[in-house]
Amino acid sequence: MQFGIFTVGDVTTDPTTGRTPTEHERIKAMVAIAQKAEEVGLDVFATGEHHNPPFVPSSPTTLLGWIAARTERIVLSTSTTLITTNDPVKIAEDFAMLQHLADGRVDLMMGRGNTGPVYPWFGKDIRDGISLAVENYALLHRLWREDVVNWEGKFRTPLQGFTATPRPLDGVAPFVWHGSIRSPEIAEQAAYYGDGFFHNNIFWPKEHTKKLIELYRERYAHYGHGSAEQAIVGLGGHVYMRPNSQDAVREFRPFFDHSPVMGGGISMEEYMAQTPLTVGTPEQVIEKTLSFREYFGDYQRQLFMVDGGGVPLKTVLEQIDLLGEEVVPVLREEFAKNRPAEVPDAPTHASLLAAKGSED
Repeated sequence: MQFGIFTVGDVTTDPTTGRTPTEHERIKAMVAIAQKAEEVGLDVFATGEHHNPPFVPSSPTTLLGWIAARTERIVLSTSTTLITTNDPVKIAEDFAMLQHLADGRVDLMMGRGNTGPVYPWFGKDIRDGISLAVENYALLHRLWREDVVNWEGKFRTPLQGFTATPRPLDGVAPFVWHGSIRSPEIAEQAAYYGDGFFHNNIFWPKEHTKKLIELYRERYAHYGHGSAEQAIVGLGGHVYMRPNSQDAVREFRPFFDHSPVMGGGISMEEYMAQTPLTVGTPEQVIEKTLSFREYFGDYQRQLFMVDGGGVPLKTVLEQIDLLGEEVVPVLREEFAKNRPAEVPDAPTHASLLAAKGSED
């Protein structure tokens, strides 16, 4: 079971002080978050990809390459890579390069993106979102696995005798998670290829999340990749912790109320009841996170959001300390209990390379 941090990289005013970090400060903060995550023993750091204000991570591989040089163990990922508006040839090249630089500590999460104006900025139409995701990934999948590709599709110019360089490290493509919060077509796509399915369920009630995960598991088995229980599932989460739950609620409420995504509707207490958001003690985070397995089955990756919404870096680093010292050790122990032997771990470069060796 992998545990980690994901960030969307927003530049947001701290509602408690009125201060807005600069883009430079926010980018450097994301590096500090990744380094702290490794320091406390977490497994994954993932960054989003956005091309519109107030977000800064427009070039995930640049950020992750910089972090790779400053870390030794943590897996570097995205949350997400925009398979719809990026050229699959460029994705193939960029992430293979990152693989080499990070000695294999790389995977990525494919997503369509939910910001309409981004599509025309890159010459695409949001109405083609699903079709773009399907076609572009079909090409990307081949580019990493075939030395010479001949290809023709609807959304980009044909390829004739094309070789993407560099080739994936050790001949092993980066593991891919397909991220979605609402699209059954993406769950189907993940199942078809035998890839992972990541439901970033921070905004959705568990009933909706359960339906998509069950669909993915069912179709994963249908395509012959293994049993439904062996499908590779990841989940999102959002936490804010203090030793005393009243302090956590008091401190986080301004960030919730001023959030353009969470605030302005139902109360924070109602929101917590319906989504994975947990504002309270480390013990409360442990209890709620363990409940995910009861509802979704055994899974492989749990990522937490601890920044965003204007939460200052000092506080974010305190949250990561609490995750590393008090939360994740307990979660590792509890999730390992009664875990069926046939349920796989999250794929890594080492495990994929070993599997490739056994097939050769």
